Amino acid sequence: MNLKDKIAEYPDFPKKGILFRDFSPILKDPSALSFIADEFLKHFHPNDIDVFAGIESRGFFLASILASRYNKGMIMIRKSGKLPGKTSKLAYTVEYGKDTIEIQKDIIKEGEKVLICDDLLATGGTAEASAKLVEKIGGKISGFAFVIELTDLDGIKGINKYNCKSLVKY
Repeated sequence: MNLKDKIAEYPDFPKKGILFRDFSPILKDPSALSFIADEFLKHFHPNDIDVFAGIESRGFFLASILASRYNKGMIMIRKSGKLPGKTSKLAYTVEYGKDTIEIQKDIIKEGEKVLICDDLLATGGTAEASAKLVEKIGGKISGFAFVIELTDLDGIKGINKYNCKSLVKY
């Protein structure tokens, strides 16, 4: 299956000069969702993962699909102020400023193996911050799963010590 055929492109979004690659059309196609799960299953062994973590918000979909296929749980990495209970936060720099993400402090057991999922890898700031946050609360990173990677932005550089898989590269 050619996933590029199912990815929508929006020029000048969210600002002029950016070509936004949108995986939303894939979510309407059950065969594409199944294909994605199958491709990641070829790359990441079930014994290497205890739980899937989705990065807000599009990563939630991918993490949920994979968690279901692997018969594992799913947790959320969210923007600050979105999770109840005690959280651990991490501020980081993105290409256009600063942001903060958080995770519930007790959601991961010490040493639990976490596969972090997101729809797209661009500059890698959010992915790298997510790994640091998971490790901060005791998790071990099994790797990263992305549907799309924008290779010219070199986002893989900050996470290349982990097992990373992107299904479509631009």
